[in-house]
Amino acid sequence: MTAATTTPHDHDLSHLLRSDGFQTWRREVTAIGGCAAPIHLTGSSRIYDRATGTVLAERDGKILAPCGNRRASVCPACSDRYASDAYHLLRSGMTGGKGVPDTAAAHPRLFVTLTAPSFGPVHTRRVTARGLVIPCRCGDKHHRDDPRVGCALDPDTHDYIGAVLWQAHSGVLWNRFAIRLRRLLAQILGVKVHDFRDHARLSYAKVAEYQRRGLVHFHAVIRLDGPDGPWTAPPAGITADALHAAIRDAAHDVSLTVDRPDGTPQALSWGTQVDIRPITSTTAAALENDDGEITDSALAAYVAKYATKGTGKSEATDRPIRDIAHLDHLDITPHHRRLIETAWKLGGQEQYEGLNLRRWAHMLGFRGHFLTKSRAYSTTFGAIRGDRRTYRLGETLAALDTPADPGSVLVVNDWAVVHIGHRNDAEREIALGIAERRREQRQTRSTDRTHLGRTS
Repeated sequence: MTAATTTPHDHDLSHLLRSDGFQTWRREVTAIGGCAAPIHLTGSSRIYDRATGTVLAERDGKILAPCGNRRASVCPACSDRYASDAYHLLRSGMTGGKGVPDTAAAHPRLFVTLTAPSFGPVHTRRVTARGLVIPCRCGDKHHRDDPRVGCALDPDTHDYIGAVLWQAHSGVLWNRFAIRLRRLLAQILGVKVHDFRDHARLSYAKVAEYQRRGLVHFHAVIRLDGPDGPWTAPPAGITADALHAAIRDAAHDVSLTVDRPDGTPQALSWGTQVDIRPITSTTAAALENDDGEITDSALAAYVAKYATKGTGKSEATDRPIRDIAHLDHLDITPHHRRLIETAWKLGGQEQYEGLNLRRWAHMLGFRGHFLTKSRAYSTTFGAIRGDRRTYRLGETLAALDTPADPGSVLVVNDWAVVHIGHRNDAEREIALGIAERRREQRQTRSTDRTHLGRTS
């Protein structure tokens, strides 16, 4: 009987579990939620009494800090935290809270999805109302995880250049859409465009999501406010139906023209699929009710999860590409490889220097932020994270021999980065396990609260 072969990973895992410092390390990793790529810091932190200058608490040595990466494929723990913050940011703009008045929920609100146009036919997976898979144009019935779904049917005729140029300019296209929408709303009110802000304000939050074909589409919550934002009622002349029509027309109207490498013009616009849904206030867990309305209680979670997605493991990479030869080591489809290669090639041409496409080749040419919002839509990530820091500072101060108020102290941090990430795969594996258990515990608590709410 042959003895089982011990791998280097097994050796590292055994050494970690048996080490004297394992429990201390585990507590530190648990404290940061099981971060998959923690930042190792050395230095000190001191809390001073503002009035007397007395040191109330201090800490020296080495600590771990979460990486803060929003992508689930890079760090599930920090991705969950980002999604939670995004949820509160999005939901407060729909229902009120965190500085937004509850009356904002009565303003016209719509959930809008704008898509990319077609740059050539791709493999698709569609199903009937009975759940039967409809054959693709290639003749096959693709299963859900078939890597061909979203890939070009004919790579030789697919317009990869147009796709990358659209992707790189999608943020500009959104800005033109917002400008056009304000102009249409001004027309409805019968006022000049530059006077629109004196009568109403357009507020929104949008999230970019990659489709299987490698192009983004935008999910947006659009709300119409009065001139001072959510604190004032919108003008009576614009109803939810009027806002719906204006959004549809604005999406159809806007376009921009750029030059292709050979100098021929390329018209860029939104795809023909523009989905516009009303938002209703409810505590229902379902995303959509029987009338096709989107429920705000579920919409925030539905949209927030897209902010943590990357391009997908089979489509591209979540890290920048420094050398195009790096593609040889990526397990991606030929279609998405062509998109990256096209972005890299265009990025080396002088006429596209301003697009900085080589920096964003790993994102298939998309250069924007995944979650953006207008100023008056709701709170900010900075405010949400500031509240979290204040809460944790309050916990620290409450545990002192002489408790103090957070407003009466000064915190001075002096930390330097030692290195980033775990020492080996064994540490990372345990950290991922910690993160997964915390996620399961949150889901269990959420399920229990939902059940309690339905039975009470």
